[in-house]
Amino acid sequence: MDLHVRYEGDDDPEKCTARKLARFDLAALHRSDRATPGGVVLNPHAERALSPADTQTARERGLVALDCSWESAGEKQFSLSGDHRALPYLVAANPVNFGRPMRLTTVEALAAALAIFGDRDGAERVLAKFTWGETFLELNEEPLRRYADCADSGEVVAIQQEYLDRE
Repeated sequence: MDLHVRYEGDDDPEKCTARKLARFDLAALHRSDRATPGGVVLNPHAERALSPADTQTARERGLVALDCSWESAGEKQFSLSGDHRALPYLVAANPVNFGRPMRLTTVEALAAALAIFGDRDGAERVLAKFTWGETFLELNEEPLRRYADCADSGEVVAIQQEYLDRE
């Protein structure tokens, strides 16, 4: 599956997981919306949750994440073409937001999507470049497995609600 990142370049380059993925040829960076291919777009503001039902589209057209700082994430316009999907409830393992729900880095978001699509090897491959990468999969083992067993977005949202009710 081709991984793409709409790269804003407004965060710390030393901590940017998207740049590191690109250095290892694990993802392609795109600096404009026009240059970014359509596919399944990970968008925290999307109305539908990502589910295994999106796997075929992602395989055919790619998986796209937006890389920008959390401070500006709410301001960014998600004008990318494609099927926009929100990731369900997951907990960050990155050093900046460790343990915080829904504050994932770009690599965590891409890895989560791959795991939900049933590509655990792909998730491990992109996370392997980060010392905390394996921790992300360990922290989220149960929800990722449960989301991957869902048929569609509605089932993912129902399972997500169980985790939100625990908060």
